[in-house]
Amino acid sequence: MTAPTTSPPGPGLPGPAVSRAGARPRQSDTIVRSAGLTLTLLAVLILGFVGYLYFLSGLQEARAQTTLFATMRGELGLALAPTGPVIPGHPASPASLAAAPGDPVALLSVPAIGISNMVVVEGTSPENLTAGPGHLRDTPLPGQGGVSVVFGRRATFGAPFERLPQLAKGDTIATTSSQGVANYQVIAVSDSSKPVPFSQLPNQLLLVTADSRFAPAHYIEVEAKLVNVVVADAKSTTPFQSSGYLPSVSAAETALGRDSFALISAMAWAIALAAAALAGSFLAARWARWPAWVVAVPVLLAIVWNLYQSLSALLPNLQ
Repeated sequence: MTAPTTSPPGPGLPGPAVSRAGARPRQSDTIVRSAGLTLTLLAVLILGFVGYLYFLSGLQEARAQTTLFATMRGELGLALAPTGPVIPGHPASPASLAAAPGDPVALLSVPAIGISNMVVVEGTSPENLTAGPGHLRDTPLPGQGGVSVVFGRRATFGAPFERLPQLAKGDTIATTSSQGVANYQVIAVSDSSKPVPFSQLPNQLLLVTADSRFAPAHYIEVEAKLVNVVVADAKSTTPFQSSGYLPSVSAAETALGRDSFALISAMAWAIALAAAALAGSFLAARWARWPAWVVAVPVLLAIVWNLYQSLSALLPNLQ
């Protein structure tokens, strides 16, 4: 038998189809691929933000606490720790006696929930509370006469007040400042959604945190009465003297407050991130891929970190 032969196509007839490996992809494929890449990068950024809030932010708070504790210990040793807030137009002498937002003002110990010598900073804005518990600026400092209020985060940035709702009546709280040690005793734990009658005791300490780790709508409040103050090993029931001046606070410093101005910086960092990503792509096209990564990745990580910090300020300050 002879093998069948294939006759060439006649004039005007199309030849067999020949696949072209180098054919350009369709525009619709390019759009789908670009959209998929964009959504993937967005998902990575969102997951990264969650990881930053609930894990990496704790490292940032721990580093801040280490630095603040060293500062506070030195000021306590020299009796130069703050005794009140900064008074506009009336500079303190020495300047360290006036606390600016972010300055360490006291050490907090709550044995029942494992808090020991935690630094309390001045101010309760979302930015202030990234470093640890914060003192509400329009109240006296802990240990001074009146009702002093301290805020702390429940879940992010080290979650210093994560176990605050576990406190019970009779638990002890101690604060240390340049004026001495103040000892308190818990008399009530309440939820702002179900408030209890506020005690009329003149000298108290209130510890406040969010009611939820993820979506706080209310806050938990621990009310403690002043038992005594200790100065040079001598106990007294008379609270420390306050500066007599209490500044006004912004909405961002109130319970569950948010810093709406942080949206501006967040948008600026988002634009910077897009610009850095485009610059990295340009370098990758002009250089070899690895040198481009070595240059671009540290810059991108720094921008993302600052973007996450700005976004965190848009969340409730007690979260």
